[in-house]
Amino acid sequence: MLFYYLLAVLVFWVALAILLLMNAKKIRFLRDQPLAKVSPTVAVVIAVRNEEDNLAEALKSVCSLDYPNYRVMVVNDRSTDQTQTILESFTGQYPHLSVSVVSELPPGWLGKNHALQQGYLCTDSEWLLFTDADIVFDKAVLSRSMHYVTEHSLDHLTIFPEVKSRSLFLRSILQTFFIMLELRQKPWDARNPNSDAHMGIGAFNLVKRSSYQHAGTHSRIRLRPDDDLQLGRLIKSSGFSQDVLYGEDQIGLEWYTSVGEFIDGLMKNMFSVFDYNPFKALGTAISTFLVFTLPLPAALLSGNRWCILFGLAILVLQWLVMWFKPTRKQWWDFLTIAFAGAVMTYIVLKSTYKTLSQNGIVWRDSFYSLKELKKRSD
Repeated sequence: MLFYYLLAVLVFWVALAILLLMNAKKIRFLRDQPLAKVSPTVAVVIAVRNEEDNLAEALKSVCSLDYPNYRVMVVNDRSTDQTQTILESFTGQYPHLSVSVVSELPPGWLGKNHALQQGYLCTDSEWLLFTDADIVFDKAVLSRSMHYVTEHSLDHLTIFPEVKSRSLFLRSILQTFFIMLELRQKPWDARNPNSDAHMGIGAFNLVKRSSYQHAGTHSRIRLRPDDDLQLGRLIKSSGFSQDVLYGEDQIGLEWYTSVGEFIDGLMKNMFSVFDYNPFKALGTAISTFLVFTLPLPAALLSGNRWCILFGLAILVLQWLVMWFKPTRKQWWDFLTIAFAGAVMTYIVLKSTYKTLSQNGIVWRDSFYSLKELKKRSD
């Protein structure tokens, strides 16, 4: 039985290696794009809540973009720390920066989604760039992005940021997480109008205002913790064009500082990715464990020569997948795949259990029942 299990996993990793190695290179890099020759109006919309640790550096980079025709709209969503003080210090320095304050959250909304919706309503620009409060931009990001969307007649462009971490171990685990994300979302097919593949990333969602309005705005996803992915889904399913770029050297953030922080952060919204369906979540958790975590230790501990050879072959394939990724990596990232798979299995199971046991989620100090979360806001 173990022999056939490992053989099946080996076949899977061969297919996965072929799939990723053939398709990952189809995603272009933002840094390779030329600067824009025309400058449509752009509103950069940022929702902030208790962001005093990262806001100043990120906001300075946003306010210093080398693009002639943009404004920055920051919506302070009920912050209780020094966020508002930081924002007030910036408004005096940058006349193209505006700040709106949300003092009360209306029912039926998650705070961030409501804040982004309010930011959109406060602007009239031709394009909207939804981004997060901890993202640091290179000066040319907006110009290169606007060239790309105009050159390719896009309605929506999303960009993978370069995720940095002071923890080398977490950085290695994140490489496996991004492989899982790409395997699930197939971002290289987002530009294909005949494919259901779609993508949206909170760090950078640049969307044409008219397309965003036609798709229904954030009002359609008001109760989705995975608002970035859902925005990509809305745009693509509404028949608009979409593409994905890598933002290495152009867009960066330190997503989490430790493995524990990473686990806690993903725990909050992981179950929503499966549309609150426990069977989808359980199936994903089991398959993740069987494909990423179990094969190597099972093979090495089997004592069977063929099983050990299969395990080593799987390890070589994992190295190939990691080594030939077009983005920055460490040579030993493939050695953490089994552990990363266990971490992701735990996150999916714990998030599912936690949401079901408390019959909802706590999001930014507000409780939302599972019944409410499952309701469609279309």
